[in-house]
Amino acid sequence: MDNLEFIWFTIFVILVAGYAILDGFDLGVGMLNIFVNKDEERRVVLNSIGPVWDGNAVWLVTAGGALFAGFPAIYATICSAFYIPIMILLTGLIFRAVAIEFRSKQPMRWWRSTWDVLFALSSFIIAFALGTVLGNLIRGIPLNEEGEFIGTLQSLYTPYSLLIGALTIACFFMHGSIYLVMKTEKELHDKLRAYVNPAIIFFIMVYAITTTVTLIYFPHMAEAIKERPFFFIIALVNMLAIANIPREIYHGRDGLAFISSCVNIICLLTLYGVGTFPRVVRAINNPGELSLTIFNSSASAKTLELLLSIAVIGMPLVISYTIAVYTIFHGKVKIDSTSY
Repeated sequence: MDNLEFIWFTIFVILVAGYAILDGFDLGVGMLNIFVNKDEERRVVLNSIGPVWDGNAVWLVTAGGALFAGFPAIYATICSAFYIPIMILLTGLIFRAVAIEFRSKQPMRWWRSTWDVLFALSSFIIAFALGTVLGNLIRGIPLNEEGEFIGTLQSLYTPYSLLIGALTIACFFMHGSIYLVMKTEKELHDKLRAYVNPAIIFFIMVYAITTTVTLIYFPHMAEAIKERPFFFIIALVNMLAIANIPREIYHGRDGLAFISSCVNIICLLTLYGVGTFPRVVRAINNPGELSLTIFNSSASAKTLELLLSIAVIGMPLVISYTIAVYTIFHGKVKIDSTSY
């Protein structure tokens, strides 16, 4: 049973990491879109994610389904505790989809500018909402004996959760800027390249501040690494990946810089999983007894076995589909009359 719980938790983390990598650059592109002035250039920016953005968002839905099926008590507590942030997140997802689809339906400048602003704003909101939820899961939220949230909305927006929100924005902004220079060419490519280094610097600054604050005020995140030093390899790979991003950008190897950015996201989420394990929802008022873990909040063994069977079939299909889509739409963006 312990193995099943661990395996299903690992699958959930993989799904979250897949969403962060794939929809992360979509959100970064959305935030960068507002910095491009010409209509044709904004169309190129939008069409860089046009064929893939909706498929990327499915990873979040799949992760939510995996959490609901495998750890229903955790799902219930998260949805009730973060009801307002989740509603804000869903509102952002809805408006982003509408902005992408409606933006080029009419030729008027005011029409397109309105949807461009909504596209950028919704991307910012989604990234920030995801970050604040993650920050609260690291910090912990007040729970009662039944695992129910007993805090207030104000208690969710602490300086630390806002800091993690800023880190998420910085990470996705950098990720999206690298993706765009990889997908564009000529004058637009040069314009967008000017945003990459500032994005990298901004991310590194927020990353350094967040790491320092986490180690000082939330030492439980480093306990697993202290107990099992081999986990430090993850942190080392993370630092090397971050250091490699500006190196690859300097040498014009945008694809390798993007891969390094993906590795950075994987390492950050892996460190989160290692630091919080086995607690998924940490009870800040009594972490030892009231926290929801993968062991005290999982579904039955039979359910987890069935879910694992479905995942063994479904995961390769999802990964194969994703690889196929990105293979078909690889290369620089070209727009025509059928484009967004």
